[in-house]
Amino acid sequence: MSKKIQLCAFLLLFALTTISQAQTAEQPNIIVILADDLGYSDIEPYGSEIQTPNLNQLAQEGLRFSNYHTTASCAPTRAMLLTGVDSHRTGVANIAEALTPAQSHSPFYRGQLNQNVVTIASLLKDAGYHTNMAGKWHLGYEDPALRPINRGFEQTVMMPFSGGDNWTQQPYLPLYEKTLWFENGEEITLPEDFYSSKFVVDKSIAQIEKNRSDKKPFFSYLAFQAVHIPVQAPREFTDKYLDTYRDGWTQLRQQRQKSVKSLGLLPADAPMKTMNTTLDWQALSEQERRYNTKRMAVYAGMVDAMDFHIGRLLQYLKEIGEYDNTVIVFTSDNGPEPSDPQTMSQLFGFYLKCTGYNDAYDTLGERYSYNTIGPSFASAAASPLGHYKFHAGEGGMRVPMMITGPAVAENLRGQISHGKAFVKDLAPTLLALGGTTHPGDEYRGKAIEASTGKNLLPLTSGQVESVYSAEDVIAYEIGGNAGLIKGDYKIVFNRGAANDGEWHLYNIARDPGETETLEASQPAVFADLRAEYDHYVEENGVLPVPDDYHQTQQVMRNGLKKRLGMDAGLLSPALWIGLLLLIATIYLVRRR
Repeated sequence: MSKKIQLCAFLLLFALTTISQAQTAEQPNIIVILADDLGYSDIEPYGSEIQTPNLNQLAQEGLRFSNYHTTASCAPTRAMLLTGVDSHRTGVANIAEALTPAQSHSPFYRGQLNQNVVTIASLLKDAGYHTNMAGKWHLGYEDPALRPINRGFEQTVMMPFSGGDNWTQQPYLPLYEKTLWFENGEEITLPEDFYSSKFVVDKSIAQIEKNRSDKKPFFSYLAFQAVHIPVQAPREFTDKYLDTYRDGWTQLRQQRQKSVKSLGLLPADAPMKTMNTTLDWQALSEQERRYNTKRMAVYAGMVDAMDFHIGRLLQYLKEIGEYDNTVIVFTSDNGPEPSDPQTMSQLFGFYLKCTGYNDAYDTLGERYSYNTIGPSFASAAASPLGHYKFHAGEGGMRVPMMITGPAVAENLRGQISHGKAFVKDLAPTLLALGGTTHPGDEYRGKAIEASTGKNLLPLTSGQVESVYSAEDVIAYEIGGNAGLIKGDYKIVFNRGAANDGEWHLYNIARDPGETETLEASQPAVFADLRAEYDHYVEENGVLPVPDDYHQTQQVMRNGLKKRLGMDAGLLSPALWIGLLLLIATIYLVRRR
């Protein structure tokens, strides 16, 4: 070989090596932090009184989104976040626990992530990333092929259910014998010092540390249980808020409304409605007010504890020199949880006591304590928006979302984006960060669902103020509740005793609280959005629910059928009591 040829070969090799190194350097680490049932104004950057200094840091170093929407339930949101595909087409039109027998015959209503979608974990792994997952999964597990270790994640520690106890492996509903946890696909037993938020961060740090020496970028997905029921927190976090909520939920909702507006997240003149499920605080007895005050204090403590452990992760990234090269996304899967099982059914309270739970004031939120905040404080957690989890109102769908790190332009850091965004958009955004894209309708020779989300990087880099046009739509349906957003307008349909079961039109740009119905005054807009929704239903295989459908009751029926092998749809109250007692007895015997 001549010297000239040798020189050319050397230069070519040098160029290829340089390009390869440049591509690696351009791939930032990516962390997605997903809270569970966190309301719009539940953290300091969104107007909360709860102390979240680490999330504050992320807000000041990143971009906050004032107009980011999810679905109003956990598993459908998670399916869209990880795929960029509509929840129905992923097979997760609703959580598996709430499906009706008629719906479960549809491939869109499985409650588990179909094999016809590819996750961003798989695609980022293909692009050279280590992929890690820790926390709640809720996208299928009984078939091992559905577990995250087989959906693109290299290292996983996951809880497969809708929720679980934060201190032990007790079941939080009579749907499961115990709260299962899996590590890399195999069942594990939790440590004695387990607390969910601490455990998720411990495992995430260990996963990153394991592969740190090879210098490859990592994608880590942290899915907290905070603040899903049961609402639980270490005493030292709860104690900080024991006097914070003594004036009640209405005062808190008004206080947060002022804070949200003063931050510039929502229009200063936006009205706020009072939900008809909000009780009169002053009509409660002194003992009832005292107890409810602590219920919310535990909730605040749980948010505070989550932030504390997020701080440990941020500190670790700084210590290993990766903080400045890490894009961090923080958000919630849906709005706050209004359910209060103990007031909905005395039978459930009886079940809890049989299985070792208590609701004593002195230890509320601690080990073996079962706590919720109910619809009144849930409405305050979503302030100043209306509704909450499961519903198509803004309080159920609009949640905090922040992006920080090298994806955000310097001049936008600490700022607020009012550009529209939807949970499906996170998948193409994260793939673009990793230097790759969704493959479309085929992956490794197999037909798959194409991603329909939008890349948000033009927005975070300052190139545009919104990636949505006036004609783009965001549509949603779960359990018969539905909504569609187009431009500044939104149509909403909510079922149940607290709602009228009618379609309504709102201008959510100036009225995010959804106080003024516009279908009568703007019939053309209303008709246009209704037609868009009908098209969405047809395109995504949306199935109706029975007129008497109630999500919580369906969950209980499905749980009893699964645990006892029988249909609980037509059971008498006496049989309900007997069955719950039987489940509790079986649980106690096995536990002992």
